[in-house]
Amino acid sequence: MFGYCTDPSALEGLAWLACYLTNGKHLTAYASIGTVLLLLAITAPTALTFGFVGASAARSRIAPLRWLGQGYTSIVRGVPDIVFFLFFVIALDQAFEWMRHQVLCPDWNQPVRQGNDFVVCAAAKLPLSTSPQWIHEVYGFFLAVLTFAIVFGAFAANVLFGAMRAVPKAQLETAEAYGMTERQTFWRILVPQMWVFALPGLSNLWMILVKATPLLFLLGVEDIVYWARELGGTKGRIFDYPHPDWRLWYFLALLVFYLSLTQVSEVVLARLTRKLSRGQATFAGEAQRKAAT
Repeated sequence: MFGYCTDPSALEGLAWLACYLTNGKHLTAYASIGTVLLLLAITAPTALTFGFVGASAARSRIAPLRWLGQGYTSIVRGVPDIVFFLFFVIALDQAFEWMRHQVLCPDWNQPVRQGNDFVVCAAAKLPLSTSPQWIHEVYGFFLAVLTFAIVFGAFAANVLFGAMRAVPKAQLETAEAYGMTERQTFWRILVPQMWVFALPGLSNLWMILVKATPLLFLLGVEDIVYWARELGGTKGRIFDYPHPDWRLWYFLALLVFYLSLTQVSEVVLARLTRKLSRGQATFAGEAQRKAAT
């Protein structure tokens, strides 16, 4: 990055460190922070959408839909997260390729399952072997986001289902007495008020999601955990910047990053809780009214 970094072997002290921390691999590692933040920015609303649909289905009067919603939350919550993270990436990838295979290769006369191998025609592969590297990386990131959303959506569904049941039933009955339809009661009374009951559980779920982002490393995405291990490992004389095992310092930097992200999250969630509790008949709402008087 700096002009004097052309010959690393001639550098010492702070000049060597400045060049080391700004070489190409480190710049890629810094960009991986954006990968983690982008994952959170996309996964959180997607998982919340999955959760809202799952919770709405679980309280449906239609039995098959209710069973589907309850089964989704029970099955996903009952299996260790790491099993789903390792399973869904393979399952989703094969499902997408199988669907493309049925459309693009109708004349294929060989079985897709051949022993332990999953074989589809070349046109159905995702991504195509001729695709540039960034397509492979985006596709892997997409599968990771979808997997995170499915898993954490089940936990969000459980939280939202409990929040829906916590809204006073008298308010729903009052809405019906005023002539509101079931749909109007759901969207105008139940949904706006459930958030104050759901926020504590969703806050905890957000913190768990933040702590789960290192699982990107297991899904093949080059995140900050990958780069901490890669850059911190011992580098011999064949590298431009040889150094001993520095993984301790790199993982301490990860510790600072995640603690900072958690602290910012706590501040934002606390302000959101105060805003949603204003005027509500909850413990936080009562505390605000007492403070105002």
